[in-house]
Amino acid sequence: MPFKKDQVVVFHYTVTNGEKEVVDNSRGGEPLAVLAGRGQILPKLEEAMQDLALNEKKTVPLAAKDAYGEFSEEQVQTVSRDNFPKDAQLEVGMEYMASMQDGHQMPFAISKIDGDQITVDFNHPLAGQDLTFEVEVVELRDATAEELEHGHVHGPGGHHHH
Repeated sequence: MPFKKDQVVVFHYTVTNGEKEVVDNSRGGEPLAVLAGRGQILPKLEEAMQDLALNEKKTVPLAAKDAYGEFSEEQVQTVSRDNFPKDAQLEVGMEYMASMQDGHQMPFAISKIDGDQITVDFNHPLAGQDLTFEVEVVELRDATAEELEHGHVHGPGGHHHH
């Protein structure tokens, strides 16, 4: 039976790219816990998982456009070193958060350093890649009133309040 909106779905996952390299994995750690129908995982992944029952496994291949999107050259920009804190040690591959004008945070990575010219990439690190998700549902339950109010799962695999 398909899980319902706002049900807690807890699952282990392994993500591989087109070269069969593991790029993300929950095995050996806590499984991921989400509220179904709340946009907390990739829409096409959630759609493919919709009919999974407890302890069921599924392989879900996703084209780049359905995973983290196609790579966009428009998301790559060159900025001046002055845009970074004076004492920051910058290296290719470093990840930062940019504060946008509307107040939200946007992650980016440094992809090239040429003197005072820093090339930054706002694409998701897995953008442009076809991915395969191996998923296994390990828990299905109704969300608590507090989880529904907060909009996320509490406890292992979910959000932790401190």
